[in-house]
Amino acid sequence: IMTFEYTSKKQDNISIFKLQGELIDRNQAILLLEEINECIAKNEINILLDLAELKYLNSTGLNVIINILTKARKAGGDVAICNVTKKVNELLVITKLNQVFNVCSNEDAAIEVLNK
Repeated sequence: IMTFEYTSKKQDNISIFKLQGELIDRNQAILLLEEINECIAKNEINILLDLAELKYLNSTGLNVIINILTKARKAGGDVAICNVTKKVNELLVITKLNQVFNVCSNEDAAIEVLNK
């Protein structure tokens, strides 16, 4: 069974999270959401999600990402996602979430969007 993992780092005023594996259960994302809550509490409200190594996402996984977006925007920040795989992109297009998120081709483009 594929597991879900992530790594995080800061660049400028942006919190960058690289998601890896499969995000199919909310329980997998508890630590991720806690860390994002901590970022927002510290007014680190611009979040970049790098999905290059995210192999699979279902509706639950999408909900987690929407949750992150909602939290950031409520706090006055934003979320950009980059390096989206073909499978995940299809899901974003079907759900029209590609119009909601800042979907960028790579990390540099996403950082530029968030720094505006």
